[in-house]
Amino acid sequence: MPKSQADDYLAKAEKKASSSVGWFGSSSSKYEEAGDLFAQAANAYKVEKRWTESGRAFEREAACRQQANENNDAMNAFHNAAKSYKKSDPEAAVTALHQCIKLLVNAGHFRQAADREKEIAGIYAQDGLDIAKARDSFVRAGDWYKQEDANATANQCYQQAAELSADLQDFQRSMELYQTVADWSLTSALTKYSVKEYWLRAALCSMAMGDLVTTSRLLETFSQKDVTFPSTREAKFAHELMDACEQADVERFTAAVYQYDQVTKLDNWKTGVLLRIKKALEEDEGGLT
Repeated sequence: MPKSQADDYLAKAEKKASSSVGWFGSSSSKYEEAGDLFAQAANAYKVEKRWTESGRAFEREAACRQQANENNDAMNAFHNAAKSYKKSDPEAAVTALHQCIKLLVNAGHFRQAADREKEIAGIYAQDGLDIAKARDSFVRAGDWYKQEDANATANQCYQQAAELSADLQDFQRSMELYQTVADWSLTSALTKYSVKEYWLRAALCSMAMGDLVTTSRLLETFSQKDVTFPSTREAKFAHELMDACEQADVERFTAAVYQYDQVTKLDNWKTGVLLRIKKALEEDEGGLT
């Protein structure tokens, strides 16, 4: 098979990177030139849709940029490597993003580091590659966004982490994260309307843990934080479910779910958690006290 243009660029880049520096040359300029050639090779591989080779060439570019003390260009090269690897090798994409994040953090660019960490979360979450790592990366990204006062974006990350925590059956963590999301949402007129949804989810998590004492305490706390909450459909639904669980009344529980779903269609997340609660209720006729 004849060599492609990308292969030619790569060979030139390798030759330049391994060449010796003359009397009047500098290692910095050598690595700058090699970096440019590796970038050309990487982009040519992209045109040929040879994504893994493209990612490797961008990583070689990044190494050259670091040798030439061009850390901003190295960050971009690692990010470009991740973009190429995403098409063929998700784990390699994550590794490249971690390298990018390390440079960003060292430079104090925490907002950009948060963006890259969020990308990692997305890679792990896609097709269920690694839900636990996805959850942890969303939390880490959220913490960095919060540190940079990007609270709305932080909240989105915490919300995604909360959903994934429930998928992992870590209902304690999910419950805590939904309360964090709700607390911030209360501070803004634009997001306050969604608080009742997050509080309902937190209450469902406590029921999924079989901890009705916590459910009761949560509903009381939520009512104190927002005096309008007890009159909402979400609060009434949560109270009805809690009472049904306390009485080990599967029929009452099922009826409450059916009635709520008739007005407000249940999403997949709530449906999954409710089925878990119902299953526990059926297995324990003595209730979930």
